[in-house]
Amino acid sequence: MSTPVASRSDNIVHANIGFDHVFSNDLEAAKEQFASGDSAPHLMGLGCIVFLQAALGMEVDLINEANRLLTLTEAKARKEYKSAKTAVQTRRFPPGLDFEVLQADSMLLLGLVQALSAHSKFTKIYNTAFPDGVNNYATPSSSPGPSRKPSNSDINRSMSLPPLPISVSTPTLVPLPTRVGFFSRWNSSSKVPSVSSTPTPMEPDGPIEELIIAGAAFGYGLFNLVISLLPPKIRGVVGFLGFKSDRQLALRALAVAATKNDAHAVFAGLTLMTYHGAVLLLSGYQADEAHIFRQYKAIVNKLQNKYPLGSLWILNNAKILSLSGDSDGAIAILKAGLSPQRSHNFRQADALVNNVILRKEVHLIYSFILQLVFELAWTLFSQRKYEEAAQMFLKMTEINTWSHATYYYLAAGCLISIGDHKKGQELLDQVPCLMEKRKLAGRELPTEILIKNRIAFYKAKQLRRKGLENQYAQCIHLSIAEVWNVHHRISAETAEAHIRTWISVSPQMTIEGSHIHFPSLSSKEPYDLDTADELALRSLLLGVVHKSLNRFNEARTFLMDVVQQNVESKWYKVLALFEMAVIRLRETDYNTGEKSVVNDSHKDLWDSALKDAVDLLNRAAEISATTEVSSRIESRISMLRDEIALKRQRVFGI
Repeated sequence: MSTPVASRSDNIVHANIGFDHVFSNDLEAAKEQFASGDSAPHLMGLGCIVFLQAALGMEVDLINEANRLLTLTEAKARKEYKSAKTAVQTRRFPPGLDFEVLQADSMLLLGLVQALSAHSKFTKIYNTAFPDGVNNYATPSSSPGPSRKPSNSDINRSMSLPPLPISVSTPTLVPLPTRVGFFSRWNSSSKVPSVSSTPTPMEPDGPIEELIIAGAAFGYGLFNLVISLLPPKIRGVVGFLGFKSDRQLALRALAVAATKNDAHAVFAGLTLMTYHGAVLLLSGYQADEAHIFRQYKAIVNKLQNKYPLGSLWILNNAKILSLSGDSDGAIAILKAGLSPQRSHNFRQADALVNNVILRKEVHLIYSFILQLVFELAWTLFSQRKYEEAAQMFLKMTEINTWSHATYYYLAAGCLISIGDHKKGQELLDQVPCLMEKRKLAGRELPTEILIKNRIAFYKAKQLRRKGLENQYAQCIHLSIAEVWNVHHRISAETAEAHIRTWISVSPQMTIEGSHIHFPSLSSKEPYDLDTADELALRSLLLGVVHKSLNRFNEARTFLMDVVQQNVESKWYKVLALFEMAVIRLRETDYNTGEKSVVNDSHKDLWDSALKDAVDLLNRAAEISATTEVSSRIESRISMLRDEIALKRQRVFGI
């Protein structure tokens, strides 16, 4: 017997109260609320808590519990759907569609949980089967990977969702040999009904319809966004299997979901905030930065007004300030958010630092705090507040199990930047042991591979300079933490301070037509920087900070120097080519004015700039696969390609 509609509505409303507690940091109340019912929405709530803990807190040991709860949710929703779909239709949506949304929710989260689990398992199996790698094993002849073509999909077409109310017979779906999935309603190749330029959809009638609309938009948007963000070669394989994606459609669907009042709206907002933050930080250039900031701020304001105690809204409010150039304001917000006086939840969480057993019991709030500490560390670092940043990076090792070697390495770099080579060396000495522990656990992260290579590089340099190998921090004259390159949105004052630091390192630098007053340096060898890689790194960093000051010619000159260097670390060349593409776009924006409508006299300039940027990205992509942390730079290249496609669409309408 199916659950009556009134009871279904009550269950949704009751479970949504639990989600309100989650987003207000009151985890105990949330658990009590969800545990007080056995409906699919209640089980989904419990599953979401554990899933968020596993994802935000990077606690892989919680995967099994998340899998169990979400499996129960899926089974419960499937059972209720089968019962409800036989009922007489009395509303505009087919009976049981709310349960189908919950089933799709649980399947989507289960897929992400299984992906986390599979990644961990396969890494462990790989390291056991191939302890020395696979270079010595025979392989078939390699074939080139599929080329990546930037999407030029029409954004207006992208929201060709069935207007409300939805007719059961419209749109007509192409018959499939197997049962049509829930998302295929939006993703089929069926004929799409026309949509007016100013659609006026009906408002959801009650919590069931609210869940259906918000859940459908969120699930479809998240699924497509995840597929679109895969590395190009993997996306090609996934596409071959039938999973196509349209990033702009995904973002639009998520934006639709974020406007609703259901719990899905909060998760859609979280997804959009995470994505927008990544694009603003990593893509280097945005076709419509003002729109991204407007949407980002609107989502944060809505959620912060609804959940004023929620840590994630504090985090994203700080991110907006930081990305807008107000790093001091961001730091103040983050420090206030971490204050023990802010709420009882933080006092409870602070007590967990030295209590591992309790820490395993109260988890999601700790994951929220982790995000605040992490953001504070990087914001302090970007402002050259190195000592405080080092403290925050080390704090991360107290509250998180992810790569302690990386946090120690970053903290060491911060201390070296303020001249404390002794303390920096002490931290670096612990890095190999921390990496070995993680390797024994079956995981060797790309960042740790990079760190291992850099440590070997500086040890060799120290020996070459007749120094003691165990004091190699003495030969580091460009902070090893600066390689992480967080200088895109720094203040002019901070950029100038960086420039003064880096040009004071020998050998002497000169650049024709520069605004810089280069200090006179000793010509006596050995120089502070005595390898092509170090010289290239200095030029790369100088190119990036000159770009942030809109000194495009000087920035380009520094970056060209990187490309021309014969370096061992090809990563520097990839980044230089990427930054040159960014400069080409930002310079054209600067010269033509960032207008929503581009006049004909500027279209030729944009056509040339967009083509040049694509060529530079193609060159970068050719090299990136053989570099350390290749997935990071490939993601940045992919993001910038999408922004280029959007800019071409805005300028030329194609």
